[in-house]
Amino acid sequence: MPELEYRTLVAVDIERSAGRGNVPLHRIRAVLRAAVTTALDRAGIDWNACLVEDFGDGLRLVAPTGTPKHRLLHPFVHELAVHLVAHNRDAGPRTTVRVRMALHAGEVVVGATGPATGAPLEVLARMLDAAPLKAALTDAPSSVSTALLLSPHVYDDTVRHGYPGIDPNSFRRIAFTTKEHSGQGWLHLAPSVSFLPSPEPHPERPSAPSGSTMINTVSGHGVSYAVQNGEQHIHHRD
Repeated sequence: MPELEYRTLVAVDIERSAGRGNVPLHRIRAVLRAAVTTALDRAGIDWNACLVEDFGDGLRLVAPTGTPKHRLLHPFVHELAVHLVAHNRDAGPRTTVRVRMALHAGEVVVGATGPATGAPLEVLARMLDAAPLKAALTDAPSSVSTALLLSPHVYDDTVRHGYPGIDPNSFRRIAFTTKEHSGQGWLHLAPSVSFLPSPEPHPERPSAPSGSTMINTVSGHGVSYAVQNGEQHIHHRD
């Protein structure tokens, strides 16, 4: 039996990459790679020590043995998201880059010459294709460049411990079914988005002061989240 190694796994895919043409495609591929390498460096992770597979409009990374999972959540995700936001400020519609990400961990077979294989990588692929993840990025404001789906295993090992830079309020549990796989995960939008609980209605609540975070009650199946400086976005699903 091949030897198994416990690794942290990351998959990232550019939203709506098809149909842009060769020149924009090569541009957005370069932007994604630059964002990933810069974010890895800020997280203290060596790009050259990762196993990287290029899927044309996305990348899959197998982190080096012993990489702390929380560093691939923060600062890695934050730095990647901020890098893309900076690029998007001056980008046109065909070179804007927004991405879906999935983050998981488990035991995989790491070949001497080929890519890593194993069931955790299959789960990672299903997570990246999850419909709620795609919908969250589509519905998010333009200030959001990255939608991340975190596996319950990684969530339990990182978010609940309160590591610096990781806000539990910025994660929302979702369920999804992709092909033959059904699972749960934790959705996170970056940068600067928190999923906030809806309080009980209060008939005499005063108006929120300018620049504060607003929390409103939403009925039905909507998602309410707040962005910096009090901007609020509410999306309803039938």
